[in-house]
Amino acid sequence: MSALGHVLPLAASGSEDLGGLAGFAVDLMEKLGGPGAGLAVALENLFPPIPSEIILPFAGFAASRGDFTLWGAIFWTTLGSLVGAWAMYGIGAGLGRRRMYAVWERVPLVKTEDLEKTEAWFARHGGKAVFFGRMVPIFRSLISVPAGLERMSFALFTLYTLLGSLVWNSVFVMAGYLLGEQWDTVGPYVGTFQNVVIALVVAAVGFFVVTRVRSIRAEKRAGGPAA
Repeated sequence: MSALGHVLPLAASGSEDLGGLAGFAVDLMEKLGGPGAGLAVALENLFPPIPSEIILPFAGFAASRGDFTLWGAIFWTTLGSLVGAWAMYGIGAGLGRRRMYAVWERVPLVKTEDLEKTEAWFARHGGKAVFFGRMVPIFRSLISVPAGLERMSFALFTLYTLLGSLVWNSVFVMAGYLLGEQWDTVGPYVGTFQNVVIALVVAAVGFFVVTRVRSIRAEKRAGGPAA
């Protein structure tokens, strides 16, 4: 049995039961080592419910036990992030702006101008959005889709994704490496951060909906387009 196989019971006895998707990700690392960590991270990009706060610290913990090196853990997880991001970029590029506009026009309460403004913003700040987006839960996966839709330079997309993923992955792999058997204490902090992001997104969506509904009502009362 590999060294990682010996630490798996320790992981399972942590504060959280590593069942479901988390257990599946850990099982990949147990069976495949570093490449398994990379594969788990790649899948996390495609299926965000797979928790990176479990994969990355556990990969660091496994490295501290000697199953693979610390640099190997960072390399494989970052490669996995890049491959997963490429897949999401491909989805966006495959959908294309034409289909995106066709779908957008069927969405209630939004206007074509909203999408045009979003595109203009991404054209100006796409590089920063991809780089910093790789460090924000939820958006880590989703940010690759608009990059594909807008056909952002693939070389630049790869560079910003690589750099952002390297920063994010290194922090959590190192945390798991240094914390050792307490690697699972990282999860609650990331979970809190994610909850804050979700709350901000919900608040922003709520504000948008309320503002747009008021605008539509004002337009109807005025009998013409709202300002």
